[in-house]
Amino acid sequence: MPARVFTPRFRSLLPFAAVAALTACATNPATGEKEISLMSEAQEIELGQQMDGQVRREMGVYDDPALQSYVERVGMKLAHASERPNLPWHFTVVDVPAVNAFALPGGYIYITRGILPFLDNEAQLAGVLGHEVGHVTARHAAQQYTKATGAGLGLALLGIFVPQAQPLEGVAQQALGVLFLKYGRDDELQADRLGVQYAAEGGWNPAGVAGMLTTLERLDEASGSRKGVPNWLSTHPAPADRVEQIQPAIQQARAAMKGQPFVSDRAEYLEHVDGIVYGDSPSQGIVRGNRFLHPALRFAVAFPRDWDIQNTQAQVVAKAPERNDFMLLQLVQNPSGSVDQIARTGMAGAGFRQVSGEGTQINGMNAYVGTYQGAMQDLGNVTVLAAHIVHDRNVYVLAGLAPPDEFPSVRSAFEQSIRSFEGLSREEAAGIRPSRVDIYTARAGDTWGSIAERAGDGAVKPSTLAIMNDSEPTRQPRPGDRLKVVVAG
Repeated sequence: MPARVFTPRFRSLLPFAAVAALTACATNPATGEKEISLMSEAQEIELGQQMDGQVRREMGVYDDPALQSYVERVGMKLAHASERPNLPWHFTVVDVPAVNAFALPGGYIYITRGILPFLDNEAQLAGVLGHEVGHVTARHAAQQYTKATGAGLGLALLGIFVPQAQPLEGVAQQALGVLFLKYGRDDELQADRLGVQYAAEGGWNPAGVAGMLTTLERLDEASGSRKGVPNWLSTHPAPADRVEQIQPAIQQARAAMKGQPFVSDRAEYLEHVDGIVYGDSPSQGIVRGNRFLHPALRFAVAFPRDWDIQNTQAQVVAKAPERNDFMLLQLVQNPSGSVDQIARTGMAGAGFRQVSGEGTQINGMNAYVGTYQGAMQDLGNVTVLAAHIVHDRNVYVLAGLAPPDEFPSVRSAFEQSIRSFEGLSREEAAGIRPSRVDIYTARAGDTWGSIAERAGDGAVKPSTLAIMNDSEPTRQPRPGDRLKVVVAG
């Protein structure tokens, strides 16, 4: 039974503790400057190979061979234009709705399916991939891994209500993340410049780098990039003034190519993103308005209205606007005993003291609902209302938590959400389909609002549609424009 949304793991990727002992002075391949190197190229490649396996397991590879081949083809052309063409380069589209791309040491580059609808053409795709290639060629990725290892970080999953895990640590963050320290400004600007250089040498319009940075800036302003985990801003500094900073490099790249014509190739790019899944996929559960539906596990739950809902690989997290009130949904791993025993043991093991609790039925399912008190890093003391619910031989924990002084005002919302947990019939589950990107030709009178309304079921905001089409939200589409739109499942 597929349950990839709720499969937390607590393994580190590779114990590179001995790397620091191998420190030596080396020449940076991208800059030609001498610098301290904490790992050899062979170690970079070995590390990338090890980490690649877990990225693929945890994030999943998007099931579209033609799209994968297209991204690989663009990426390899950029890699061959770089200072390290002989690395074993790999370019992979991962099945994550977040807007992101990231690099591992040794030539392993990943781009999420979530960013692809927001790029406007192949030159912008080359800009993103070239930027990440730059992080590898300049050994930024290797340096970041070393920093992360020194801080006790790697690629990890956050566990909620699981014994031996730090209880509720970092709950306001997304659960699955490439926990590299954020790139420094100098590294980021250098990767921008290298991306421009590689794109131009590959024949793409180097302004594609500026185009993709502009889109990311618009997403940042509209908060449209905060869909899923991890997003671009979790691993990259804000793009606010990088568009201006990159202009000299674009002009230099154009001059260096001595008038060679550049391509952007929007038509082929649109062909490859036509039909791509937008937002959550059914295998991981889908957010529809304030409801979370999981067709594979056949259940649904409604969170409080207007709360921000993030569906991650490990759990679903809902947060109240402007308040530190949260709701969490997660599968209990390896439950043993009755549901009340599972609840008491699990919550106590996570560091929470039970205040009250009782067995009950929720929509015909056995459950145990209890109130607990404890403390969380970054939030301090919290009061928790947690329901452990038995459904189809699985046990789920659905919990609301808030600071003690706020808990009374939000308790009824927690209770209503807990009581909404229900099973889905096979027919209901089979009818849940993902939203997808479609290519549409704008007609007279179309606005971003009218197009978003036709998408149905609140699948996309008007401002997000504009950003997807390289437009300011205030500038409406023109008749005849070929647009990327979203069609609800």
